[in-house]
Amino acid sequence: MDSHASPPQSDAAIVVRNFTREFGSKVAVNDISFEVSRGSFFGFLGPNGAGKSTTVRMLTGLLPPTSGNAWIDGRSILSEPVNVKRHMGVIPDDLALFDRLSLSEHLTLAGQMHELPGADIESRTEDLLRLLDLWDDRGTHAVDASHGMRKKTALAMALIHRPRVLFLDEPFEGIDPIASRHIRSLLSQLAKSGATIFLTSHILEIIERLADRVAIIVAGSLAVEESLESLRRSGGSLEDVFVEAVGEPAERPDLSWLA
Repeated sequence: MDSHASPPQSDAAIVVRNFTREFGSKVAVNDISFEVSRGSFFGFLGPNGAGKSTTVRMLTGLLPPTSGNAWIDGRSILSEPVNVKRHMGVIPDDLALFDRLSLSEHLTLAGQMHELPGADIESRTEDLLRLLDLWDDRGTHAVDASHGMRKKTALAMALIHRPRVLFLDEPFEGIDPIASRHIRSLLSQLAKSGATIFLTSHILEIIERLADRVAIIVAGSLAVEESLESLRRSGGSLEDVFVEAVGEPAERPDLSWLA
């Protein structure tokens, strides 16, 4: 792991160089490199087990890369890990909530961790909980909250310190259509205000609607990296590109007995 690699000559919000992660003999992420422009909405796609969540965990400091480096807002994840985390917001795939804290207490904790003034924590907590339709449930403990409520709480925690780079791992999973619409609107507004959003999702329709650029990872390697505008010009859909990159199963079982 090269922790002394020189910073890239790039003004991109996210720069990834030769990212690799091995688990014993298994290579989960294999020497991938890409950049995400500031103020853009980047969709990171792939089938289950392709390396999406592993890549996000490395980028957000939850898992060290076996080799390679990445820079978030110009700061190395290896040499400035604490400083990097101050400037990013994260929804991890496991949400990482505390069972016995209420929804509002989670936001208070997140604000304190980012050293926000008490008055800002209080006002931003109310704003975010009202926006995400959680205000009336603010006293609910996480253990008693629905999956959708927990997901929205994690999003509010990721936003309370106004990060300029936001990592969202499957933020729409388990979310009802009304909440999903509110979150999509919020994310679009954030991107227009200059924030950079890195989103993984299996819901291709949402990626196609929101993202400026997409990358598709297959078996740990990048198979596609392209702008949505280029896809539209070529007349193809994101689903078509995804299926072509991932490939159809070699054989399908005979399920005529189900008919």
